[in-house]
Amino acid sequence: MGGTSPCASCKLLRRRCTKDCIFAPFFPSDDPHKFAIVHKVFGASNVSKMLQELPVQQRADAVSSLVYEANARMRDPVYGCVGAISFLQNQVSQLQMQLAVAQAEILCIQMQQEPQMPEPQQIGVSEAAERSYLMQNNLIGGMPQLMSFASPSNNNVGQEPLKRESLWT
Repeated sequence: MGGTSPCASCKLLRRRCTKDCIFAPFFPSDDPHKFAIVHKVFGASNVSKMLQELPVQQRADAVSSLVYEANARMRDPVYGCVGAISFLQNQVSQLQMQLAVAQAEILCIQMQQEPQMPEPQQIGVSEAAERSYLMQNNLIGGMPQLMSFASPSNNNVGQEPLKRESLWT
């Protein structure tokens, strides 16, 4: 900045702000807290090295990310912004589950409110003729008897009550 007012980093570090100060464009003197928190988490030397390695057009985004991460680290020193992201992802999952439950309840209510009468089917002439033939020859009445594999009279299979065994006795 050079001249009138030093940037926030030079003020905090108590040094003279030069024209080519790497912090001056990103940490103005009217917002000293912004640099103070970044300095506390990352250190001025590390931030300076990071900014010098980046192209000039990417430095503003990097400073924005550093400020965000530093604020997150102050709130949650262990996880930082990853903790906030995880919290939000869990919250989204819970809300998606609640939405699915609500949608299922709505579907159940809609199903209960619909009339349960089946729609009348149009029976063609060939189907009607086939049914009358089966009924006349008593083939429809015999089908359930052929289809039942287990009759109630076959239930005399020896079934012993379940025995409880213990591993300790």
